Amino acid sequence: MEVHKELGSGFFEGVYQESLSIELKSSLIPFEKETVLDISYKGIQLNKHYFADFICYDNIIVETKAVSDISKQHISQVLNYLKATNSKIGLLVNFGSEKLQYKRIIR
Repeated sequence: MEVHKELGSGFFEGVYQESLSIELKSSLIPFEKETVLDISYKGIQLNKHYFADFICYDNIIVETKAVSDISKQHISQVLNYLKATNSKIGLLVNFGSEKLQYKRIIR
């Protein structure tokens, strides 16, 4: 919320990601940024990967967007990340709208 309050909407996604990193650090929230997520098919690891914007507390996927509205595709993206990591909780945060949008996604 602090990032959106400070910057508002209109910036590129990377600006919000870097600003969110600063806020997470200052709040002492443990996180990894732009983490590579391996994908497997029938037990075989694929050469393709997902990249999560953030993983907080070792198991919460945080995906950031800077779009006019959250879509079903964005929700599906987070669900795929959860499945790939066997995580249960994801947070989709959209900084691109006039009001901050966020959606908690549970698998």
